[in-house]
Amino acid sequence: MSDQMNILSFDTSTHSCSVALMMDGKLVSESTSVAKGTHAMRLMPMIDTLLRRSDLPLSAIDGFAATVGPGSFTGLRIGISTLKGLAAATRKPVVGISSLQALAHQCSLETELVSPMMDARKGEVYYCRYRRCRQGLTPLADERNAAPVDAVGGIDLPCAFVGDGAVAYRDMILSALGKLAVIAPEHEHVIRAETVAEFSKDCSLD
Repeated sequence: MSDQMNILSFDTSTHSCSVALMMDGKLVSESTSVAKGTHAMRLMPMIDTLLRRSDLPLSAIDGFAATVGPGSFTGLRIGISTLKGLAAATRKPVVGISSLQALAHQCSLETELVSPMMDARKGEVYYCRYRRCRQGLTPLADERNAAPVDAVGGIDLPCAFVGDGAVAYRDMILSALGKLAVIAPEHEHVIRAETVAEFSKDCSLD
């Protein structure tokens, strides 16, 4: 994706809802809500407000990006349906971004490993592990869901944990890994639409 594009991005994969507009590689506006309410009630009003605030019509958007999972089934269904609807209405391309990749890329802690972890309910988490390298973050395995204790198994290097799963199972993570584990700052556990737009620069719009 070229930097010289107007990209509208959003995330609905957890309880939070985030929308951002990036123009020519620069963030113009972003809105993130963690208030109660369904994504069906919040997403389109947030998009409308963001476009009005930016004085930009929907027709001026060159492409759309959104998280496509893992995450809340209902939230993802609403987000993906909205993504498809906007693409159909404008005939503009779209790109889907992994929720775990978005979390990993917005983690500021400079540990050798980064493990985004999302609460999957019923005593499980969605997770993946990434290694920092010159090119950025390289996944070490496929995304998975498992019991939290299994999600931290085998880690023998300093690892940063980010996401609502890391918050929910903070004590277990620290107990299991000791000084090898560090939990990301509080504000990084919520996926931001700006991160989705930034990460989409490295992806091809379909």
